[in-house]
Amino acid sequence: MARRGKKYSAANTKVDPAARYSLEEAISLVKEMSYARFDESIDAAIRLNVNPRHADQMVRGAVSLPNGTGKETKVLVFAKGEKAREAEAAGADFVGADELFTRIEDGWTDWDVTVATPDLMGQVGRLGRVLGPRGLMPSPKAGTVTFDVSDIVGKLKAGRLEFRVDKAGIVHIPVGRSSFEVEELTENVETLIERLARLKPASATAPYFKSIALSATMSPSIKLDTTFAREML
Repeated sequence: MARRGKKYSAANTKVDPAARYSLEEAISLVKEMSYARFDESIDAAIRLNVNPRHADQMVRGAVSLPNGTGKETKVLVFAKGEKAREAEAAGADFVGADELFTRIEDGWTDWDVTVATPDLMGQVGRLGRVLGPRGLMPSPKAGTVTFDVSDIVGKLKAGRLEFRVDKAGIVHIPVGRSSFEVEELTENVETLIERLARLKPASATAPYFKSIALSATMSPSIKLDTTFAREML
């Protein structure tokens, strides 16, 4: 069994493992337990009552958190000509086509979100083995396959996040930083939950929100009372 440091152990004593905290209580507590010398990420782990092996229960999409995540998003755009210039003007970090394909084939994946114009998806698709497992494949459902590159790049740089359930039906997503105010983190989490509620598959069985937990980078997780989430359905 892995040994925990004194600070982690001290933080862990503040959490009742049998309790289910309200959203505001959980956020206040996770901020209180944040002991690292850097501005820790606050992350949510949301277990949905879905089976991702069934196509109609694969929950995926995007959300724009009202207060951002506190982290700069690196955006790569596959585009040519005028669309490439639009992407650069909108603030994309990497823009191009053939030269980017070559770099990626050589193993480079140092960015967060990929955007592509539809005319280049035939070439981008050949990078699926590299981009897919890393969650970097552009998708029409997430709005990252589009000719409106200026709009999507602007949203991504402002804090728009893509998400999808993993094999266990869990959505892992950052919702802010420990330096954020409780109200800011609360608003971000509520926006995320509302978005997931709208994406509930018709075939999903109750309870849709099986569990919700919050944690900072270096702290224990805190389990929430899911009542507020169920009320959004």
